[in-house]
Amino acid sequence: MSSDPWSRPTLKDLQEVLETIDRPDGAVNLRAAERLDLSVPAEVTTARGNTVPAMTREISRSGVGLFHRGALQPGPVTVRMASETREFEYRVLIEWCHPVSNGMFLSGGRFLKKPD
Repeated sequence: MSSDPWSRPTLKDLQEVLETIDRPDGAVNLRAAERLDLSVPAEVTTARGNTVPAMTREISRSGVGLFHRGALQPGPVTVRMASETREFEYRVLIEWCHPVSNGMFLSGGRFLKKPD
């Protein structure tokens, strides 16, 4: 784990946390949209202008799951992700945020429509 308490979690950090989460045998996925595992670096900018380094956990047509240090308050944020050739920016309504371990949190939110 990184020595900087506010640095972006690593893929190894994410894998370690996901391995500790209980998933009941035969659990049914009741989500409305299919999720795809996606672990890429991201930045979350809060309504107050704070930037939180993060990693994505999963993504769907309707939302995104995040992994980060420090809690995010429910509400609208901007999430930036980058591939090797493009940068993506989304408005996301953070709907939940739960602590997992070592000051890290899992959160999730749904995409907001872009203003016209």
